[in-house]
Amino acid sequence: MSGHSKWATIKHKKGALDAKRGKIFTRLIKEISIAAKNGGGDPDSNPRLRGAIVAAKAENMPADNIKRAIQRGTGELPGATYEEFSLEGYGPGGVAVLLEHQYRQPQPYGERDPSRLRQKRGQHGGRRCRLLDVPQEGDIVIPKSAATEDDLMNIVA
Repeated sequence: MSGHSKWATIKHKKGALDAKRGKIFTRLIKEISIAAKNGGGDPDSNPRLRGAIVAAKAENMPADNIKRAIQRGTGELPGATYEEFSLEGYGPGGVAVLLEHQYRQPQPYGERDPSRLRQKRGQHGGRRCRLLDVPQEGDIVIPKSAATEDDLMNIVA
């Protein structure tokens, strides 16, 4: 009869939980490695790395894994190197879009990503696009509970 093997139930639950944690850890390791590669391995002088470490600790990532990710990013340890890639274009209705991606191995410029824009009825920015000329000043994060969509649109307009 099904459902009578306690060990099988534990094994399946643990496997599902480990898969979720592994996916989260992989995402955090990419962020830590890229931050260490771009700004150095010292969290005191690299705010992006410091934020990535805080996020990793919040997800209960072992300190040893964090240390290895920093060492891979700075080149002290061999392993997968991650690259950042930005693609500029226009979405539906002519809205300017800047897509930022992380790749395990560098991809040739525009090999796969313009197809993502075309799938959603957008277009690749090409040579005439000047989105990257605008400096990125920071990110604005507003919790959903703090304001409604109408309030935010009124501020922007």
